[in-house]
Amino acid sequence: MKILAIDTATEACSVALYDDGKSHEIYEIIPRQHTERVLPMVDELLGNAGISLSALDAVAFNCGPGSFTGVRVATSVTQGLAFSADLPVIPVSSLVALAQLAYREENKENVLSAIDARMNEMYWACYQLDESIMKLQGTERVSPVSKVEKEGAWHCLGSGLDTFKVELAQSKHVNITSSKVECFPHAQDIAVLAADLYKQGKMVRAEDAIPTYVRDEVTWKKIKDQ
Repeated sequence: MKILAIDTATEACSVALYDDGKSHEIYEIIPRQHTERVLPMVDELLGNAGISLSALDAVAFNCGPGSFTGVRVATSVTQGLAFSADLPVIPVSSLVALAQLAYREENKENVLSAIDARMNEMYWACYQLDESIMKLQGTERVSPVSKVEKEGAWHCLGSGLDTFKVELAQSKHVNITSSKVECFPHAQDIAVLAADLYKQGKMVRAEDAIPTYVRDEVTWKKIKDQ
C-alpha cells in the first residue's frame, strides 16, 4: 500500500509517503509559504522514493480544523493530484493527527488535542489508543476553554496551546495531567492514520474531498464547482 499524505493546516508544512508500513516525511515550519513549497516537497519526496503519482493507492490530507487558508491549500493540492491520477482521497483530521503524534513521540494513550480557533475559542477532541491507532472519543468541537469537559485523565497538546494552558490546568471539568505546547500535525502521522482508513474502505472521490472547519458558517466549493 502506497499513500501520499499532505499537511498545510498549521504553521508547519509536511508531506509523507506511506510505503507498505514505512513512512518517509519532509517537514518544515514555514508560515505563509505553504503554497510555494508543498508541490516541490511532493516532487522531492516521490522522486527520492522513485515512485510516480500514478503508482499510489491514495492521497491523504489534513482536512482541518486549522488555519482556513492552510486547510484550503491542502484540499486544493490534494484534489488536483488525486484528480489527475484518478486516485481516491482520504481526509484525516488535524486533531487525530496530533493525538497520533503524541503516541508516536511520547507513547501517550489518552490525548486531548487542541488547536487555537481564535476568538477566545479552541478546536478540541479526545482520543484513546486502540491497536496503535488513536480513536475519537465523542466528537470534535470548537468552544471556549470553560466549555471543555471530559471525564478521565488526559495528556494535552496542540498548536497555540500556550494561549489556553493555564486555564485548562485550572479547569474543574477536565483533568489535564501533562501538556505540550506549540506542536503541529505531521504528514507521517496522517499517512499512518490514512492507511488504517484505507483498509476500512473509508475513502472519497477527489471532487468530494472537502475541508472540516468545525465552525458551521464556513463554506467550501468543490473542485467541480470552482
